[in-house]
This record gives sequence, C-alpha cells and structure tokens, in this order.
Amino acid sequence: MPIRALPVRPNLDQLKHQAKDLLREIRAGEAAATAELREFHPAPPAAAAAKLADAQLTLARSYEASSWPRLTQAVQLVDALWEDDLAAVRKLITANPHLLHEQVLIRSNSNWGPPMTYAANLGRDAIINYLHAAGASDLKSAAARAALQGHVGTARRLYDKAGRPALDDGALGGPAYTLSADGTALLLALGAPLRAGRGCPAEVVLQTDSRDPGAKHAILEMYAQHGLALPDTAPMALHRGRLDLLEAHLRRDPQLLTRTFSHREIYPAELGCADPIDATVGTPLGGSTLLHMCVDYDEMEIAIWLLDRGMSPNVTSAIGASGFGGHTPLFNTVVSQPNFWMNYRKRGPFTAPFAELLLARGAEPNVRASLWKRLHPGHGDTTRHEYRDVTALSWGRRFHDPVFVSEPAMRLIGAAAGVE
Repeated sequence: MPIRALPVRPNLDQLKHQAKDLLREIRAGEAAATAELREFHPAPPAAAAAKLADAQLTLARSYEASSWPRLTQAVQLVDALWEDDLAAVRKLITANPHLLHEQVLIRSNSNWGPPMTYAANLGRDAIINYLHAAGASDLKSAAARAALQGHVGTARRLYDKAGRPALDDGALGGPAYTLSADGTALLLALGAPLRAGRGCPAEVVLQTDSRDPGAKHAILEMYAQHGLALPDTAPMALHRGRLDLLEAHLRRDPQLLTRTFSHREIYPAELGCADPIDATVGTPLGGSTLLHMCVDYDEMEIAIWLLDRGMSPNVTSAIGASGFGGHTPLFNTVVSQPNFWMNYRKRGPFTAPFAELLLARGAEPNVRASLWKRLHPGHGDTTRHEYRDVTALSWGRRFHDPVFVSEPAMRLIGAAAGVE
C-alpha cells in the first residue's frame, strides 16, 4: 500500500473522518482497507473485531507516524506555527522535546523541515528565537526556507545566527522556484554562487510552475547584473519582460510576429534547461510563437505589444512530423499553468483576461488542431495523452487534468463560437 503524506497544513477533523471511514471499510471487508490494516497495524485484529483505535493507529502509521497521538501532535504543532501561537508551541515542545528535531509533517521527504525550519517558512521570528534557545539546530535549512519564501529579514537573521555559512551552488534554487526576488537579492548579497550549465538557477526560473512576471523579470535581471550571460533571443527577451529588446529583435527580424520557436530556443541548454517535460506549462510551448508564450507566462503587457504591432491572434504553432501542432494562442488560454494555480488555490475572481483580449482582437474560436500532452512528474500523471482534431473548446473539455482548465475561458470561447 502507498504511504500517505500529510499536506503542508493538515486538518485534524479530516483525519478523524478518515479514521472513521477506514474503520467502516475494514468492518465491511473492503479489500483495500483490510490490506492497509494488515500492512500498517503491528497486531492487526480480525476485521469484525476492529475498533476505532485500530483504524486510527493504522491511519497514523500510513502517514509514517508512530501512533495516533503522534499524528495529532503534528497537526497541533502545525496549527500553532501557522497561528503564530508561541505559547502553544512552547507547551507542545516542553511536553514533547523530541519534536524539536523531528519533521513537523513527519514524512521523511518533507522539505518544510523541523519546527524551526517550518516556522522560517512562515516568517515566525518569535517562535524561531524560542526554538533556537530551546536547542533547535537547523539554522541553515531554516535560513534557506525563509529565503525561498521571501521572508528576507527572517532569512538574514537566521544566516547571522548560523555564522554566515558559505552558500553552495544550489542556494539560489529555492527563491528561483518560488520566484522570490527579495530572497534572490539577499542570497546574492550573501555571496551565493551563480553559474551557467546544469544546476543554473535560471533553469529553475524559466521552468518553474510559479507565475509572477514582475518577480521573474527582476530575478533574471539580477542574474545578468551578476555576470550570467543570457542568450540574446526573442524568447529570452520575453522571459525578461524586456520590450526594448523585443523592439530590437523586431527591427532585425520582420518575420518575428509569425516565427515559431523550438523548445530549445525557449528553454536554452546553456542555462541548464532540459527536456520538455521539465518545463511546467499547460498547452505545449515547443514550436509556438511569442504570443503563445505570453499566455502561459502571464505576460499581458507583451501580448498587447505584439498585437498592437500587427501580430495575428490566430497565429498558429508549428505542425510536427506526426501532425501535432497548429493550435492558436486561444488554446493556451484554456489549458495553462496560471489556470492551475487559480484552480488549485481556489482564489477568485475567476476571469480569463487573455481569452477576452484575443477574442476582442479577432481570435477565431473554431480553429482545429491536434495536440499531445505529458504533464510534469510533479503533477503525478506522466502518461502521454493525445488529442486529435480539437477546437480550443473541445481541448479544454477533453483535457485529462481539469485543474489546468479555465472554465471562464471556455465560457467566453463557447459564446464566441455559438456553442453552449
């Protein structure tokens, strides 16, 4: 049976419901539940004789906790850290000093760390000071997580407490992934090394699933100011948010507004970028135009600039030897990484600004194309899914992971196409 993993902020009521559901399934003789009981319970009872305590212990061990009380301690500690409740943290640590050095989320692969590192993720300075005084020693990981989350003051104080340790080649990767410009600036000021090739933080900035155009532009400019050579290409100018560079490219290349770019042109090998699956986007970008890129990277200003200079909203991506491609930027409005974050976080207002823009500029809603998509491993399903002869609307309706799909964009496109 697979090991469960606590989310960043687990809910005790949900865990209690899970335990009750598991007990009911065990008593009903459901195969998966009884198999879980046998695997995780140290002395599994007969299904008919199982009690709630047995289900709780089984569930706790499936979360890598030693017991149900240990699982509830984890939730209580998480709640106290999120609520910045120093008194509650002190009470838990005083009664259970072993928690000071254990992963808050129990699971061994959690990067949120022990209590001090977890508190650093949230910028909880008073709690950090208490935990350090109580014997917590994870200063370096706490400082890195504070920088990753953009808590610059917290990160600086933690690095000072740690004696300003030398930063390794991977230090900039954290704030690169979260697009923390403040964290990047701090680590560069502290001497974090910046290099090209595999492991270059620019690789992370370009391929991260985070979306924050202003922060992304700022980070890439910091890298350039610290000596990292960024390719002089139109896709890189877009990544950097540099309209001045795009103007220069357009003067040199009158075909820029129809030109398509390969995956490698969008994600340069010299910056350490790898295969297409490593780039976390929705609708594929390999073989697409600058306007397609704008949609997935939330570059509204550049999209308007391109359209104002005569780029067609119906420009199509390249069609490969297997017949995949030919989609317009409207397809990207339906399936994109920004849609993922909006749906995942369940934060409104749920709008579709790029669909509105493209339709207002004359985007044709009934263009057909063929696409295939394999999601980044971080999203679980890495199966190749193929979609032949679809419109933007049917692309969204058939897409295998609805968290990437924009319902507002689909409503707009459906209305434009006369389809309900």
